[in-house]
Amino acid sequence: MDTETIWLGVGLVGQAFFFMRFFVQWITSERQGRSVIPTAFWYFSIGGAAILLAYSIHRQDPVFILGQSMGFLIYTRNLVLLDREKRAQAAS
Repeated sequence: MDTETIWLGVGLVGQAFFFMRFFVQWITSERQGRSVIPTAFWYFSIGGAAILLAYSIHRQDPVFILGQSMGFLIYTRNLVLLDREKRAQAAS
């Protein structure tokens, strides 16, 4: 298997992570009967961003690199905020 085929697979796995985040969000919302963003959404977001960032660096695509880098920071920040909220609730 050549390098480009492997990188194509990496890109597809990254896209699969992004699909899974929406799938998990949809199923969770349907089960609760309201719009919900579960914590797994953010983990799939980080995984997808990390994988697609590696792919975009390999492809040397500055637009894709910038987009995935910013997303990675935002997704991580959301997990930090969720953790902070969880700790505050546990302390009360």
